[in-house]
Amino acid sequence: MKQFGTMRDSNMLARAIVETMPQPFVVLDEDLCVVAANSSFYETFDINSAHPYPKSLLDLGNGDWNRPAIRQALAAAVSQRIMMEGVEFEQDLGRFGKRIFSITSRLLNIRSANKPNTLLAFADVTEIRQIAVDKQQLLEKAEKLLAHQRVLLQEMQHRIGNSLQIIASILMLKARAVSSDETRRVLEDARQRVVSVATVQNYLHLDAGMDEIDVSSYLTKLCKGLASSIVLDSAPVTLEVSASETRISSQEAVSLGLIVTELVINAIKYAFPVPKPDAKVIINYRAHLTEWHLTVSDNGVGQIAKPPGDISGAGLGSLIIDALAKRLDASVSTISSAAGMSVSITQAGSTSPLVNGAGLHDM
Repeated sequence: MKQFGTMRDSNMLARAIVETMPQPFVVLDEDLCVVAANSSFYETFDINSAHPYPKSLLDLGNGDWNRPAIRQALAAAVSQRIMMEGVEFEQDLGRFGKRIFSITSRLLNIRSANKPNTLLAFADVTEIRQIAVDKQQLLEKAEKLLAHQRVLLQEMQHRIGNSLQIIASILMLKARAVSSDETRRVLEDARQRVVSVATVQNYLHLDAGMDEIDVSSYLTKLCKGLASSIVLDSAPVTLEVSASETRISSQEAVSLGLIVTELVINAIKYAFPVPKPDAKVIINYRAHLTEWHLTVSDNGVGQIAKPPGDISGAGLGSLIIDALAKRLDASVSTISSAAGMSVSITQAGSTSPLVNGAGLHDM
């Protein structure tokens, strides 16, 4: 490689390198006068390169550069030796329209010059800024659409809740009107399940718009609502909720809520045929990583055998529990004794074979 031994040769090399760069460059002295500039600078900003040297940058291009924001930034960079990074300005380039440029400045210490000069480099960031504007507009539009969807979802949930309450009321009226005990029991059982769905829907509605639900808060509110609507003053039953601090998806919350509601209603209806002062149903939920364990237990009479010929319910509750557990890839197990009954739903992080949960009280 040829070595350039003279200052003149070195300057020529530097000018040749700068001249080949597509990015606009200009060198200013302490008075903001142009000492040198590359062709890209003149072409980009449509400036006549034949202007006499030295000429102030502020006088170039019909005074387009002589604006307060540019003038103050350049004065600080040149007189106070402050390096600029990303100072932006907008320039009307005529046939190219308005463009946005970012300026970067660096000091140049040249031996032949009494004082340091300032090199300005210009980067066209118009497209980048437009992309940012477009992105922001898209985000704002998406937020408006999501807000509209939330309103529609809340309206739909409200209508569903009202419809379920109407259906429950009709079933209650029908149950009171029929003379057959078996038909009455079937209608009352159907009403309880409609109430179950309505209760879950109501408490999910409180968290509308959320992708994940806090299990502890959700189960506490759910069981509080069940206690107020199902537990009778003449036969009080205490509901206790103990749940680890964890969050699950709204879809999982629906199935979990229906399982808990079904088991709680079943326990209240059948575990205490005779009022018991310390009657209690405990709902316990524990989770670790991808595994979770739900237990609903009571201190009632345990599983009661049905009288011969009684087919009411026909294990419908057990079928519902098993179906919901299967949706959650969970297994069901039941323990019953004279001291009470416990139903466990376990999700071990992988699909497990279901243990038949048939025979949950009188479900």
